[in-house]
Amino acid sequence: MQMKEVMKSFLTVFIWITGVTLVHSDAINYGMPAAIAQDAEGCFMVNSSGEVINLSSLCGVPASEVPANLLTTGVSPRVVQAKIKRRQAGTPVIDVTFNGKQKFEMLLDTGATQTTITSEMAKALNLVPVGTATAHIASGETVKFPIGRVDSMGVGGAVINNSMVLIGAFPLLGQNFFGRYDMTIKRDVVEFQPQ
Repeated sequence: MQMKEVMKSFLTVFIWITGVTLVHSDAINYGMPAAIAQDAEGCFMVNSSGEVINLSSLCGVPASEVPANLLTTGVSPRVVQAKIKRRQAGTPVIDVTFNGKQKFEMLLDTGATQTTITSEMAKALNLVPVGTATAHIASGETVKFPIGRVDSMGVGGAVINNSMVLIGAFPLLGQNFFGRYDMTIKRDVVEFQPQ
């Protein structure tokens, strides 16, 4: 009778292990996603923009045990992508969100040192000019532009705060935004990674 119980236990374990193996095998064969290891320590969540939100205080983790990158920035050094909506004369056009709420299409101008918005955009943002700036444009001319300040400019999870913008004829996202990121322009997306 004891041998029968031992065999029953053995078969139960064998079937359980085999079942686990079959489930794992099926998941791989049918393209089900495998588990992904957490790439940072700590108690946090990642939102849809790739931004890491520090939840250490909710998890009861002492501040001394929170990784420095979560304490200082709250954002992981992950690559965020912006979809290229179209190209205008070869230049990518992407959506840029101002002040966390208003989205506008802008040209990603790698030659522009300063971001420029149109007067219509400035009006929609209730932007009041605070002065003028002199800029050298591609034709070699020196032109004066009204300037204003926006609370934030964001592309996906890439954001800069409290930035000056020129008010001109074309919506150009300039180096004052993407100069803080390593940027890669691909066929359909632009990738931004914090430096």
